[in-house]
Amino acid sequence: MIEVWHLIIGNPVLNVLIALSHLLSGEFGLAIIALTIIVRLISWPLTKRQLNSSKALQDMQPKIQELQKKYGKNKQKLQQEMMKLYKEAGVNPLGCLWPMLIQFPIWIALYQAIMRALATTPENLLDLAHRLYSWDIVNQAIPLNSHFLWLDLGQPDPYMILAIIVGGTMWVQQKMTQAPAIDPGQQSTSRMMLLMMPLMFGFLTLMFPSGLALYWAVSNVIGIITQYFVTGGWGYLKFRSPFQSTQ
Repeated sequence: MIEVWHLIIGNPVLNVLIALSHLLSGEFGLAIIALTIIVRLISWPLTKRQLNSSKALQDMQPKIQELQKKYGKNKQKLQQEMMKLYKEAGVNPLGCLWPMLIQFPIWIALYQAIMRALATTPENLLDLAHRLYSWDIVNQAIPLNSHFLWLDLGQPDPYMILAIIVGGTMWVQQKMTQAPAIDPGQQSTSRMMLLMMPLMFGFLTLMFPSGLALYWAVSNVIGIITQYFVTGGWGYLKFRSPFQSTQ
């Protein structure tokens, strides 16, 4: 099973990443950014479907809030009416999860690729040699330069800048699509989830190689930009003008 994983996902990601590094003048950080863009382009059909579902859910909020007010005390009836509303609108509320689920294998493969590509011990170098394709562009790229900007891509970001960027951009993405809940219990859960995911990923960037954190950061920024243009705005993320009256 492990060898199947390396054959289908692990080794292709590793070799494409190394080849991109060679094409980009040996800049491994730029190769990670290029790979992020490629993954985003490949997953664009699913991402577009996700964004359209998010926009549809946003447009449905007045009707959803009416149902919550009407059937708030009858959870079973509320669930039935909500599913009926989703079916009539042709919206799958779980459709927003697919692009993230598909990216999980890429995250794992990228983590393994960074650790193998930046091999420093003889054992790691031997393992890397067994996984490289017989492409001239790949062989010419070895050894790789692990330094990019202030980062050592094989080590966590010592200044925690990427942790802040990853956590902040993930919060913005979630806030753009998370509709305000009427039920107090749902409000509490929504606020907790809005904070937990960015904090979790921000914390993970302190433990994982900064190359993986760079992928997350760039992917989140691309996600925010595409979400803004496809859905036509910032969604549920509201900005208060500093000159706006608080009264």
